[in-house]
Amino acid sequence: MNTIQDLLIKAIEIYEIIILARILLSWFQGPTGRGQIAQFIYGITEPLLAPIRRGLQRMIRGPLDFSPLVLILLLELLKSSIIRSTVFF
Repeated sequence: MNTIQDLLIKAIEIYEIIILARILLSWFQGPTGRGQIAQFIYGITEPLLAPIRRGLQRMIRGPLDFSPLVLILLLELLKSSIIRSTVFF
């Protein structure tokens, strides 16, 4: 594999782990009293999650937030397209 593609895939995987950390934080820590790590996690995930959340709110009403799941699925699609592109080049 190409080095740039390897770096992109690793970056996507790290971002997915950060999204999972955000999910866990939302289960165990309320919106108040966030530490610096939690603020960092929310700060780097919110720019991608907010538009997805707004789009989902138009389609799905309810208390559950599916935006992290949708974002992880989109990132997996991106990752697989990067991997497939190495087959052709």
